[in-house]
Amino acid sequence: MRIVIPVEEKSMGSNVSEIFGRTPYFLIYDKENKKEEFIENTASNSRGGAGIKAAQIVVDNKGDVLLTPQCGRNATDVIKGAEIKIYKTESRSVKENIEKFNTGTLLPLDNIHSGFHGHGEK
Repeated sequence: MRIVIPVEEKSMGSNVSEIFGRTPYFLIYDKENKKEEFIENTASNSRGGAGIKAAQIVVDNKGDVLLTPQCGRNATDVIKGAEIKIYKTESRSVKENIEKFNTGTLLPLDNIHSGFHGHGEK
C-alpha cells in the first residue's frame, strides 16, 4: 500500500503541509516495504488549478491512500475518481499520522472545501 502525504520538507521528520495543492513535496510511503520517496509538487507554482494538478500527481504515482488536513472539491473528485481513499490528518507530524493510519484511528476526510480558486494568481 502506498500512502501519500503532502509535506513541507523532504524528511520523515517533516510536518504535514496544510495546503494540499500548493505543498512543496509529496511523501510516498510504501507501507509493506517501509520505504519513503519524496517527489516535488510541480503544481505548487501553478497560476491556477494547482489542486487538480497535484491530485493528478498523486494518481500518477499510484497512491492508494492520501493523508491530508484538507482538500478542495476538484482535487477530491480526481483522487476519488481514481479510487484513492482520503483520510484527515490529526497532527502536524508525518510519523504520527502514518502510525495512526496503520492502527486505523484516522477518520475519512469528509469536510471538503470548495477550493482556493485564484490563490496562485498575481
